[in-house]
Amino acid sequence: MASEVIRPPLPGAVLFACNFNRVRSPMAEALLRRVAGDRVFVDSCGLKLERGDAAQNADPFVEAVMAELSCDLSRHRPKTFDQLEDSSFDLVVSLTPEAQHRAVELARGRAVELEYWPTHDPTQSEGSREARLAAYREVRDSLAARIAERFGPVR
Repeated sequence: MASEVIRPPLPGAVLFACNFNRVRSPMAEALLRRVAGDRVFVDSCGLKLERGDAAQNADPFVEAVMAELSCDLSRHRPKTFDQLEDSSFDLVVSLTPEAQHRAVELARGRAVELEYWPTHDPTQSEGSREARLAAYREVRDSLAARIAERFGPVR
């Protein structure tokens, strides 16, 4: 008889945070949406916005690797903590040390659960397009495994 994994109940609202909300946090947001559907409100944000026209969307490599899982991130628009429509989250998951510091500030005086999932920045990868995509897939798959462990299998 296989032992069943016992997970905490799904939180009502989850926020994923990283530095620019173009790579790691949009990936995590999309992956949790696949797991939870409309049972959980899921959002993501960053500390600041990058400059330039390309910074107005998810990173193109993110769009490519998420499309492999039928997740369309073409409509994702990066936003900061200050641009969140609501800051009432049950769980804030920080993916970078810098975002963790800001999440602690957000949670101060509130009943918010904080988790820190250190996540490699694939934008630092070099090499061919395929080598860079492999780095993004590694981050995507790592986040999917962590989300499956915490919330249930990614569909």
